[in-house]
Amino acid sequence: EVMPEIEAIFGGMNRDMFRRAERLKWVQTWGAGINGMLFPEFVASEIILTSAKGTVGVHLSEHALALLLGLTRGIAWAVRKPDWSERMPIRNASWELINMTMGIIGLGGTGQGVAVRASAFGMKILAVDPEDVDVPDCVQDCWKMDRFSDLLEASDVVVICCPLTDETHGLFDRSAFEKMKNHALLINVTRGKIVDEASLLEALESGQIAGAGLDVTPQEPLPEGHPLWTMDNVIITPHTAGGSPNRQDRIVDLFCENLKRLMNGEEMLSVID
Repeated sequence: EVMPEIEAIFGGMNRDMFRRAERLKWVQTWGAGINGMLFPEFVASEIILTSAKGTVGVHLSEHALALLLGLTRGIAWAVRKPDWSERMPIRNASWELINMTMGIIGLGGTGQGVAVRASAFGMKILAVDPEDVDVPDCVQDCWKMDRFSDLLEASDVVVICCPLTDETHGLFDRSAFEKMKNHALLINVTRGKIVDEASLLEALESGQIAGAGLDVTPQEPLPEGHPLWTMDNVIITPHTAGGSPNRQDRIVDLFCENLKRLMNGEEMLSVID
């Protein structure tokens, strides 16, 4: 009812709200993922869209490392099979991250957070990103997407940190998994549909890759009885990486800063192209 009066939205917007918008200049979302909001009329408009990108990197990157360590240190195995007789099998299957190569898909706030944390474990860091981004000193190389295959072939661990777009939808298909090492692990903390479900299941079941740590899945919610739930080489958390007691304060601070910039005619932060 009030949409004709509204100049700025802090939160979500749907088509019905957009159609009633007469004065809208700016939308600031709560989350970093904005794929569900990009309906054509909005995309074609002059309305500015800013997201929470840059404010979620801390907890998403910590979660990515938690999933990785859960796989490499046998934690998931031990939790699923609480039996002392599992001690030696777990020890024999565990491995260190030091001197391993991590490939990061998307070197935004989350990707940079993952890179800094992984480097503290002594990992070599490679990344790909379609844009010209700030590259932390700990990242050995950041390539454009034309070297996506090179990154997969070189990496012991691959971490998906990119948004879901037309270009990244189904990016991890059979061809991508075939380029990965047989002992490689896949970690995904951004959007499940970046990974093709059938190709992921095939890669895990055939041993094309060694395992996966997933906070997001191709289907959400993941149905009860889905094979991913019961695979020994998979850890799943139900899209919980976004949880943090500091998240709301950060996004409110970003909104306030952007409001000042909008009123002063200055360049805004976390703008979505």
